Amino acid sequence: MRGAQLLAAAIFVGLFVPPLAALFRDAITAVVFFLMVLVLLRVDPAQVLAYLRRPVLVGAMLLFLLVACPVLAWAVVSAMGFSGGLAAGLVVVATGCAATSSPAFARLVGLDGEIALVVSLLSTLLVPFTAPPLALGLMGIDLAISLQGLMLRLALLVGLPLVISIILRRMMGPVRLGYWGRSVDGAVVLLVVFYGFGVMDGVLALLLADPVLVLGGIALAFAGMLGLNLITALAFRGAGLRLGLSAGLLSGNRNMALYLAVLPAATDPLVLLFLVLCQFPLFLSPFLLRPIYARLLGKGAIVT
Repeated sequence: MRGAQLLAAAIFVGLFVPPLAALFRDAITAVVFFLMVLVLLRVDPAQVLAYLRRPVLVGAMLLFLLVACPVLAWAVVSAMGFSGGLAAGLVVVATGCAATSSPAFARLVGLDGEIALVVSLLSTLLVPFTAPPLALGLMGIDLAISLQGLMLRLALLVGLPLVISIILRRMMGPVRLGYWGRSVDGAVVLLVVFYGFGVMDGVLALLLADPVLVLGGIALAFAGMLGLNLITALAFRGAGLRLGLSAGLLSGNRNMALYLAVLPAATDPLVLLFLVLCQFPLFLSPFLLRPIYARLLGKGAIVT
């Protein structure tokens, strides 16, 4: 959770200290790459397989998050007559994988950390194959990159860190990895902070120049993320309240870092802006929703 808390702080620091944000903007792709390596290095594949006790449920969650949610988001946007970069950005966000911070958020608010770990990891590995065909093919959103190009970039950004992490895990061994674990976690937090700085580049200037656009985008980001959370929680309510809320949290917390690292500069600026603005609900909504989870689950279920 320290990483999530520091990213929330880093976002505001990057927002209000533009020179710092500009300094780290061009390093976002490299930062996300090494962040993926370190995050995957700390995930034990054997542990993930051990958690995969309900494969049908996990498969259903993955299908809903990666396929049903984008189609639903596109249908809602189309039905309401929304158009332009912000609306397209909302659909793109819905195609994303669950955020790697989701298991930590789930444990914080008393939800199922095990299912969150499995689904967030598997959705990250699958998103290079599901998101591009949906965003560029079925929905026809112009991201200034070909379907094959986006798939390749996402696959490299996910696949190479996975391979590197597996090699490092074998080279280090469990004992050495355990010894260096805290250092790896510290490096993750540092990279998360760097990402938070860089992603806010230019946002303050745009906020001052067009506050309606930026504040409206933030409102849409909160509405979209909370809407995904609610619809998914309702869809999986039959699996139990705690599991349903866990699925909702995974759906409402999407990983935009991958897109920001691979989308070309020629992408619609409003799409890129929306991906940036989604950082606010990503790292603030779990704290805002914590009292609701406490009421639904009982206060004793919430980790303090």
